[in-house]
Amino acid sequence: MRISLSDIGKRFNREWIFRHCTYTFEPGGTYAITGPNGSGKSTLLQIIAGALVPSEGILEWAAPDAAAPVDPDAVYSHMALGAPYLEVIEEMTLTEFLTFHQDFKPWIPGMDVPGIIDIIGLGGSRHKQIQNFSSGMKQRVRLAQALFSNTPVLLLDEPCTNFDQAGYELYRRLIAVYAEGRTVIVSSNDPQEYDFCRELLLMESFKGVIP
Repeated sequence: MRISLSDIGKRFNREWIFRHCTYTFEPGGTYAITGPNGSGKSTLLQIIAGALVPSEGILEWAAPDAAAPVDPDAVYSHMALGAPYLEVIEEMTLTEFLTFHQDFKPWIPGMDVPGIIDIIGLGGSRHKQIQNFSSGMKQRVRLAQALFSNTPVLLLDEPCTNFDQAGYELYRRLIAVYAEGRTVIVSSNDPQEYDFCRELLLMESFKGVIP
């Protein structure tokens, strides 16, 4: 999927977070959105995902083989987002939650819930309620939701939040195997999360001003 931003800006009340962001994410590319805290990294990622509406500018999503842009109401089916602020249903067991998720976004061909749980190292907790998980375990679940969804675009916002060294190593293995050929956009200030990305988008270039 090609994602085109034309003069995109976002403000909350009278404060512009960023402005005049023009950029194109090409199919199969790997991109990192970086910048200081408060520069709008997560905000831009959520705009790309269709979860937030920009205050100005034009955003288009287009499948390479389609004659017309993707309908904004259908964008969610082309993208998977992994972020520490996403809610998980804590009353469900891990197996129940991932089974529930696949009803909305099918897994990558060949994947199933038991296999995914084993890959992310939570086999011993497959029947435990998520409310009893540590913060790092919950983040593994969020990462699995995104990485194993069968979507051409993968959006990751600080994907290693609450991870120990083993978590970082798991992340790198998953990216190497399951992100290949997909458009990957990572929002982060941690080079360990995005050093595989070939392109950098620096939020300082779009610093907002009050008109």
